Amino acid sequence: MESADRQSQSETLSTALRLIRTHRRLRAADVAKSMNMALRSYEHFESGGGRINIERVHRFAEVTDSDPHAILAALALGSPAFALRCADNKLATILAVVLQEFDEEAGDAIAELESLTIINTFTKALRELAAQSVRRESAADAWLEERRHRLVSPTGDDGGSDKGAP
Repeated sequence: MESADRQSQSETLSTALRLIRTHRRLRAADVAKSMNMALRSYEHFESGGGRINIERVHRFAEVTDSDPHAILAALALGSPAFALRCADNKLATILAVVLQEFDEEAGDAIAELESLTIINTFTKALRELAAQSVRRESAADAWLEERRHRLVSPTGDDGGSDKGAP
């Protein structure tokens, strides 16, 4: 079972790294050079070969301006797409920073929190984030739809009217 988990994590890591690298429109050779690695060593890393190297994941994230914590979380989630989804907004790194601050502020009181309270709090917060994303997307779509008619069409007419037609 452990080797199957390791295989699955290797595949997840490989896919996540490749998704991010191609999203950034970088070649493997470019990333290898920026990471100070031989191309062959980088290709082995990107293919998920060997044990997961956290230092390399962080160097990769730095070179590709992505989220190292999201790449590592993607392994636990089994979702390479999660690493890509967080590449620009650094969601997992932000969460790690907030958790670090929470640990410093709350200290030993953390141990007194009820599991159900934690679950409910995180579920509510993450649902609100998802709802904000949907609302922003809807607002952006409505804004664009409302203003799109002002653009000149590629044919040079005013959007389909027959004015000036021969």
